[in-house]
Amino acid sequence: MLRSLLFVPAIRPRFIEKAPGAGADAIILDLEDSVPAGEKAAGRAAAPDALRTLAAQHPQVFLRVNGLDTGLLEEDLHACIGSHMRGISLPKANDAEAVRQADAYLTLLERVRGLEAGSVRMLLWIETAQAVMRVEAVLAASTRSIAACFGAEDYTADIGVVRSDDLSEVEWARTRVAVACHAAGITPLDTPAAEFRDLERVRTEAGHARGLGYRGKHCIHPDQVPVCNTVFGLADSEVRWANRVVEAYEEGERRGLGAVALDGAMVDRPVYVRALRLLGR
Repeated sequence: MLRSLLFVPAIRPRFIEKAPGAGADAIILDLEDSVPAGEKAAGRAAAPDALRTLAAQHPQVFLRVNGLDTGLLEEDLHACIGSHMRGISLPKANDAEAVRQADAYLTLLERVRGLEAGSVRMLLWIETAQAVMRVEAVLAASTRSIAACFGAEDYTADIGVVRSDDLSEVEWARTRVAVACHAAGITPLDTPAAEFRDLERVRTEAGHARGLGYRGKHCIHPDQVPVCNTVFGLADSEVRWANRVVEAYEEGERRGLGAVALDGAMVDRPVYVRALRLLGR
């Protein structure tokens, strides 16, 4: 379950100390956007101890490395990969080759360091026009990929538009990424909400993302975490509805019916399957 993923800068010890108590489903120690160019080496040096500290208190810890295009990816991986982490968050997964290259590095490091093959998983960032148009190939490039993350900030910068309050300019790309993830059988994760103090805005943005098929959202502040956990979690009323649908449809099947009525609405197989998937979450 990845309802909420909290970013923590690798150069901020106080934030790292507090992160496990925020209630996020995953913690992402960040070496990329939140670490200035002049502090990349310092962040990388601090990351191994920070990862071990976080992993001792939290079951799902990822490292957001610098992208392949920066020339820093290899150093980040060499310094940090170990048994204490769930995986990496890979920026700028612009094409299948970038994902395969990261996979190859991880395969080598797992072998050298005695880790189980394939144990280091990947979250792929789809955040450029190129990546959006190639998303199916990107998602299929590695069996390590367990989720893909849509990045609205980088995407809007790439296509030269301003990110608006309603995110209307990213709707098509955001939807395409979610649909591609479901087709590939991996988890779609939504872009962070930049307005971290406006929690109602976070709630609205997360609710819309859930409606597009996203299963979780990145958080840049601990206050966003409970909002995302609630929006992407399951309410008691949803569980009750799903159980009633399953019960009614299966009773109808035993009677030889392809569809049944429940509360004045038709329940056919697609509704039944949706209820089963909801309960499976």
